[in-house]
Amino acid sequence: MSITDENTTVVIIGAGVSGLTLGNFLLRSGIDCVIVEKRSRDYVEQRQRAGVVDTRGVRMFREWGLEDRVLGGAPLQLVMNFRIDGETRPLEFASDDYADGRFCPQQVLVRNLIDVFISDGGDLRFEADVSSVHIADEHPRVHYRDSAGTSRTLTCEFITGCDGDRGVSRAAIPAETLTRYAHEYGYAWLTILAEVAPNHQSMMSLHSRGFAGQFARGPHASRFYLQCPLDTSATQWTDEKIWAELETRFGEPVADKGRIVNTQLVPLRSVVYSPMSYGRLYLLGDAAHIVPPMSAKGMHLALHDAEVLTKAIVHYQANDHDSSPLESYSSTCLDHVWNYQAFAAWWTELVHNAGDVSYQGEFRHQIARADFKRLFESGSANRLFGEFITGMN
Repeated sequence: MSITDENTTVVIIGAGVSGLTLGNFLLRSGIDCVIVEKRSRDYVEQRQRAGVVDTRGVRMFREWGLEDRVLGGAPLQLVMNFRIDGETRPLEFASDDYADGRFCPQQVLVRNLIDVFISDGGDLRFEADVSSVHIADEHPRVHYRDSAGTSRTLTCEFITGCDGDRGVSRAAIPAETLTRYAHEYGYAWLTILAEVAPNHQSMMSLHSRGFAGQFARGPHASRFYLQCPLDTSATQWTDEKIWAELETRFGEPVADKGRIVNTQLVPLRSVVYSPMSYGRLYLLGDAAHIVPPMSAKGMHLALHDAEVLTKAIVHYQANDHDSSPLESYSSTCLDHVWNYQAFAAWWTELVHNAGDVSYQGEFRHQIARADFKRLFESGSANRLFGEFITGMN
C-alpha cells in the first residue's frame, strides 16, 4: 500500500539534536513540519552522546522560550581538570559574562526536545525508514516506509538532512557538486561507558602512553577515553586491561570500577562538506560536518545550524518568498564551522601531543607543552580559549 498525498512545509530527516531543535523552532514559528526518524523512540532517547550545552546554546534556547523546558543538569563548571605528569592541575578559564553553559547529557536534551515537540502538537514519526529523497524540482519529496511496512510519500517545500554522517539526505546531492574536506588525526579513542559515579564533570590526563579522560554522563555514569593506535581492536581491551591502563595514565587508582556497559573505537577526524545546501535540501549537524570529540563542539555546531536555517525559513515565509537568507545558509554556517574546526584541530593536537611523544615527535611535544603552559599563564590566551569553550567566539 502506498500513500502519496501528504503535504507539509518542511520535512526533517532525523530526530537528533539538530532535527529536533529545528522542528521545535519551526513549530513555535507557526511553520508546519514533519520529523521522520529511522530508529525507535526508545533507541533515540537512550543513545549516549556528548554532555555539554555551551553558553551560546543555552542562550539560544532561552531566546526561543525553551530553556526551562528542554535543558536539565547542573551549570557548566568553568574549569577543566588535568592530570599532568601525575599531578592534578585545574585549568580555570576566563568567561567574562559567558557563564551560562549547562552540563546536560545529550540523551536528556533529546528526550526533552521530543516531549516538548509532541506535547506542542508536532508530527514526529519514529521507525520511518527513508528510501529516497527527490530534490530535482520545486516540489521535493521524501519516500519512506513506516513501522507497519506501508510506503509513504511526503511532498514539501524544503527537506532538511539531519540524519548524520551515514544518512540518506547527503547522498541525494550530486557527487560532482559536493566537496568533502577531511583531516585524519592518526589515532583513535577507545570510548568506554561505565557505571561509575564521576568525581568531576571532567578529568583528563596527559601521559606518555597517550591521552586518557573521564567525563560525567549523569550522577552514576562516566564516559572514559583512551588514546589508541588506529589498528587497535576494541575486542583486545578486556575490562581488566581497561582499568589497568586508566590507572596507569591517571597515575592513581580508580576507586570505583563499576560495570562497563559498552566499548567502541572512534578514529579522530575532522570533516566538512561544502556546500551545505543543494536546491531545496539543507544539511545540518553531522550530515554536514564532524569535529573530533576532544573539542566538544559537535552539539554547538548542530544547534547553530538549526537556528540559522529556522530564521531563513521564517524569513522566506514572512517576506513573500524572499530566499536570500536561504541562499546564504551554507556560507553563513560554513564561516562558523571553519572557525570551530580550527579550534577543534588546534585543541585536539595540543592535548595529544602534550602527552604522546611518539605521535609527532619531541619537537611537536615541546610546542604543545608551551601552548598548554600559556593557557595557565597568559590572560589573553586564556580568554580566547574561554570564548571557544563557551561557544561565544
